[in-house]
Amino acid sequence: MKKVLVVDDEQSIVTLLRYNLEHAGFEVMTAMNGEEGKDMAIQNSPDIIILDLMLPKIDGIEVCKQLRQQKISTPILMLTAKDEEFDKVLGLELGADDYMTKPFSPREVIARVKAILRRTQVHAAPMEPEKEEHDTIIISELKIHPEQYEAFFSGELLDLTPKEFELLLYLARNKGRVLTRDQLLSAVWNYDFAGDTRIVDVHISHLREKIEEDSKKPVFIKTIRGLGYKMEEPKGE
Repeated sequence: MKKVLVVDDEQSIVTLLRYNLEHAGFEVMTAMNGEEGKDMAIQNSPDIIILDLMLPKIDGIEVCKQLRQQKISTPILMLTAKDEEFDKVLGLELGADDYMTKPFSPREVIARVKAILRRTQVHAAPMEPEKEEHDTIIISELKIHPEQYEAFFSGELLDLTPKEFELLLYLARNKGRVLTRDQLLSAVWNYDFAGDTRIVDVHISHLREKIEEDSKKPVFIKTIRGLGYKMEEPKGE
């Protein structure tokens, strides 16, 4: 039974989500403020967190940020009210996996939860030892282990968020191909961002800071003007 942590200070929302999630077969834990939610996420290892943006003590963005800083990669579905200002790029950049606005349909929440868990289960599937070497992707000093969800550069383990890793892996698997921002949105984020491709640019910028000697003169992830991006094998001097 998958465990869901619901962090929201509105009792009616907590009750609604608990009832529907339990009916759908999930084990549900709840917290009413950000500090309690962060502690429960650390101590109880839920499979997914449903996290409200506006919370007492510390808000949802800060909870998300602190969990990711502690290398806790539990998927996070952020909840926001329609009249709340929420920069989805900031939220997703800090490590949230998806977001929904209130009011919402419990059926849609469950569908989103299941979709996120399906994606993470693919990455968490047990590795078959004989496939490890076959699945490893090597591009110059960059080495990616898809099954282990790890990437190394010049022998050093890269500190990547889940989305940064997925984006890097997709670029590497399509080395030499020009990929549009819309293609990357569809492949990595799995749902429509209504054309807001800035999230792709933000993540590309972060990746370049981690794998490029000079992020302003990239040799791995090239910008193809007017189209998108392409992963290349760096050319020798």
